[in-house]
Amino acid sequence: MTATPPPAVADLAGAPTAALAVRAEGRGRQLSPRAAFLVRRLGRLLVSLIVVVVASFFLIHLVPGDPVRAALGIQASPELVAATRSELGLDKPLPQQFFDYLANLLRGDFGDSIRTGRSVSETIGQRFPATVTLGVLSFLLALFAAVPLGIGAAVALQRPGRRVADALISGVLGMLIAVPGFLLAVGLIALFAVQLRWLPAAGWGKPEDAVLPVLALALGPMAYLARIVQVEMSGVLGATYMITARAKRLPGRLIYLRHALPNIITASLTVSGLLLSGMIAGTVLIETVFAIPGMGGVMVPAVGAKDYPIVQGLVVVYALIILGVNLVVDLILVTVDPRSSITEG
Repeated sequence: MTATPPPAVADLAGAPTAALAVRAEGRGRQLSPRAAFLVRRLGRLLVSLIVVVVASFFLIHLVPGDPVRAALGIQASPELVAATRSELGLDKPLPQQFFDYLANLLRGDFGDSIRTGRSVSETIGQRFPATVTLGVLSFLLALFAAVPLGIGAAVALQRPGRRVADALISGVLGMLIAVPGFLLAVGLIALFAVQLRWLPAAGWGKPEDAVLPVLALALGPMAYLARIVQVEMSGVLGATYMITARAKRLPGRLIYLRHALPNIITASLTVSGLLLSGMIAGTVLIETVFAIPGMGGVMVPAVGAKDYPIVQGLVVVYALIILGVNLVVDLILVTVDPRSSITEG
């Protein structure tokens, strides 16, 4: 048996050096924590979008009913129904329909509505501005009203008689959180449009048309966010550094803006992102109640008629908006608090 020759001294010396070089090269290729965070987030967004596309396609096909018969009416002949179904590709096996839909989607083609024959992209493009305007205005109202309201409530609870104030504030905020948006919309219409006649009950185009829909969509999230800010602020006000700041007799505005507000902004931003996502989805019901020509106005009848292209196109657009909002909020959180890019899994 031939013995294996011992490695040369130069090889023994060179092995650790080569290993260190590989490690150094590997470190050089490592992404910064913020870049790695962005890559992870984009990967999750892509996976979530794929899940939404697959789930929306198969779930809408599980709904009972014939979309071709619903579009043509009960008087249509069986020959016409069969010819239309073949023309739309609905006579193919479901997996084949899915791959055809996916191929068109990758080309940016959402298809045509079964009921109207119009392009889904054109329909969504015409209604997209109203939905986004309603969602953004409601979010801004909720955010800019909730933060000072929550801070003011927390400060008020630090004073004598706080049990009564706490019960009153908690009761009002709890009621606004518990009432569904569409029920709040009906109540606002009954009070301000029917009884007082101050504002229109429906429509879109004039500034006054947006008041009641924005209130109906914003009041619940505003109350929820105000409650979060109140709880966070109450904890901050009892912290040692706040007691020290007050002992130094610093101005109240300086104490709250420099020491208190930065410590509650992370939780507020996290909740705000979730609320905005929910508000965009909630526009479907609010648009229906106030007859707003947004995407929700075509979503409800399209689901009832099983208009596959319209429903799938709207689901994808809503998913893109919500996932995009969450991505922006996460990036803002990383900018405000870089530790979140490291602690986040």
